Amino acid sequence: MIWYPYTLQYEPELPLQIVRAEKEFLYDETGNSYIDAISSWWVSVHGHNHPKIVQAMKDQLDRLDHVLLAGFTHEPAEALASELLKITEGLFHRVVYSDNGSTAVEIMIKLAYQYFQNCGEPDRNIFIKWNTSYHGDTIGTMSVGGDSIFNRVFAGLLFPTQEFTSPNCSFCPLGKKPDSCKTECVDAIEEFFQKNPKRVAGIVIEPLILGTGGMIFYKEEVLQRLERFSKEYGALLLVDEVFTGFGRTGSFFAYQRAKIKPDLIAMAKGLSGGAAPIAVTLTSERIHSAFVRPESEKAFYHGHTMTGNPVACAAALASAKLMFEENRLEQVAQLEEKLKDGLKKIQNEFPTLIRDLRVMGAVGVLELEVGQQSGYTYPGNRILKKKFLEKGVVLRPLGNVIYITPPYVISDSSLDKIFKAIRETLVEIYSGK
Repeated sequence: MIWYPYTLQYEPELPLQIVRAEKEFLYDETGNSYIDAISSWWVSVHGHNHPKIVQAMKDQLDRLDHVLLAGFTHEPAEALASELLKITEGLFHRVVYSDNGSTAVEIMIKLAYQYFQNCGEPDRNIFIKWNTSYHGDTIGTMSVGGDSIFNRVFAGLLFPTQEFTSPNCSFCPLGKKPDSCKTECVDAIEEFFQKNPKRVAGIVIEPLILGTGGMIFYKEEVLQRLERFSKEYGALLLVDEVFTGFGRTGSFFAYQRAKIKPDLIAMAKGLSGGAAPIAVTLTSERIHSAFVRPESEKAFYHGHTMTGNPVACAAALASAKLMFEENRLEQVAQLEEKLKDGLKKIQNEFPTLIRDLRVMGAVGVLELEVGQQSGYTYPGNRILKKKFLEKGVVLRPLGNVIYITPPYVISDSSLDKIFKAIRETLVEIYSGK
């Protein structure tokens, strides 16, 4: 009956029936428990069913379930917007509500494009992207994503963009080492700006970690150079914090860690702690001011039925407050060290199989050496997932990239079980390598 996402329809795997969840654990219909080592696609940063988030949603349901946000407003939406503008330290001016990460990025693209139309610069219509980036599955976000199995079949529907080779500090495309790197990986972007000084509308980036593209890490200095290019040539900097936001990289937002100031930012996933579908796009005053015009065609005509849903806003507000009340960033710092230690031990056991280990904040990665079969469609991926699940751990490798993105509150015993499951699985599948 259900067409499950990212699932082959030819001989599909039977889905696991989950009936409840608590902290880092999922429970199936027979009572078996599973450690959610990927926070259910990176959303459950506080663990599942956090009582304060659940209570906030229940309290809100007693008052107001939903009202359209066009011509109406409500306290949860106003309070959440105020909180988000506060934690982004006054950098942004307005909050646009939506309900998923793809849409939040789509709104960034549309705002950036219309901004230049409103400002009388229609020739600024080029968006710069990286070749391993991923921003979602809507037409606009696929257009600013790199070529992949996710969007290849839809190539004829996508608008043209300017693509550049992604930075990769583990496997530098230019063969540089960290001590010799001067961010030459973005020289080509600077050259493009020099040749097209008034054509670029925006640079669309995932800050510090390219998530679905393979959990690829890169230096803060790359973002700093891109910010400089955008300011020097009048383009906009669009930052996709759908994955990296709310503590995942070790700071509240990745752009703050890199000390840059984007013009637009998209947030979702950890925004509600996984309790409700909600996303936001934050805009700077520069962007918003271009839409404060008397002409009706200068307005931004974009909205969704469930935009700013009161229950989702209540969940997100409770989630944002928990980041401070329960010292989440401190927990992420401790988790980072535990991930480094646990994964390093595994790497030492499999020195030829593991080609790279990398950790940033609450993201731990082991990249396997599997030759020409590497990439998202690596055939061993299904076997890895099945083996992990048999050991009571939910992990969904990105091809040959095994990553851990657990709830920040995960216990040491659960972390140890994750490490053990990875170790045992590698022995079972790759014995002798």
